[in-house]
Amino acid sequence: MIGIGVQTKNIINDNHPEEGFAMLKRTGFSCADFSLNDYLSNTSLYQSELNSFFDKSVQELEDFFTSHKQGAKAAGITINQMHMPYPIYVPGADREINDYLWNQVAPKSMAVCAFFGCPHIVIHGFKLAHFLGAEELEWQETEKFINSIAPFAKEMGITICIENLYDSIGGHLVEGPCCNAKKAAERIDSFNDKYGAEVLGLCFDTGHANIVGIDFEKFITTLGSRLKVLHIHDNDGISDLHQIPFTFTRTRENLSSTDWEGFIRGLRNIKFDKVLSFETAPGLTSFPGPMKQDVLGFIARIGRYFGERIQLFDV
Repeated sequence: MIGIGVQTKNIINDNHPEEGFAMLKRTGFSCADFSLNDYLSNTSLYQSELNSFFDKSVQELEDFFTSHKQGAKAAGITINQMHMPYPIYVPGADREINDYLWNQVAPKSMAVCAFFGCPHIVIHGFKLAHFLGAEELEWQETEKFINSIAPFAKEMGITICIENLYDSIGGHLVEGPCCNAKKAAERIDSFNDKYGAEVLGLCFDTGHANIVGIDFEKFITTLGSRLKVLHIHDNDGISDLHQIPFTFTRTRENLSSTDWEGFIRGLRNIKFDKVLSFETAPGLTSFPGPMKQDVLGFIARIGRYFGERIQLFDV
């Protein structure tokens, strides 16, 4: 049975997390993507700004998140995936910042993931091809990072999920890490063979794929069972807007800007039976606050529509 999930950002309040999880259940969700990245934002990191959140010990972090874990359990919501703060390496930043991200934020994020009993954690590969001159050299740096957390992942039964990204070069949006499905599949297999466990998988992000023109069906079909989690959201094909699916069209005749039919066919091809997880936090703030529950219900309904179409394996 396919689950329906959504990221916790703009839904879960740290003071009363049980209320947000209860809302997720009421509106039709069974799962959640825990937005650990919300505690150390990418906008701050790109400005070389840190906060003290991950200065906490693992025990202090577990204490902080105990009410979240209890709230999810009470509501019957499974935290099936989590997003590590990103970027985990900031090109051009002081070594102190990147050492902190690698040696403090990353391992403590893994510990929080294990505390929640969450089976997947999403990471961003290093965006270094432009700086190093080659995608292969970029991957070598990401590979070093994954190797630093893979032993813990194996021990705790966590799959690290690399995400297809875009990059911005000279004001143009271009393909970033993990946009080549064949290479991604080979690299995932190599890691898993090395560790004798599924320590690495892929997170397919529909918005990023739409921006750089990836063929959804071909990409997903190539990844097959290596595709573990999803980030489902929509945009205009130009900016990473993280809006609700079917929001944008290319013409007045309502041809969607995102290939949702290719998305459905790809997931059907691989007999996807995991969680349809939406990364639509900005979409919630596009509506007035009192409409949040209605908007979440609408997103969950889209999830059920996708699920119904995907499960028609014999079509």
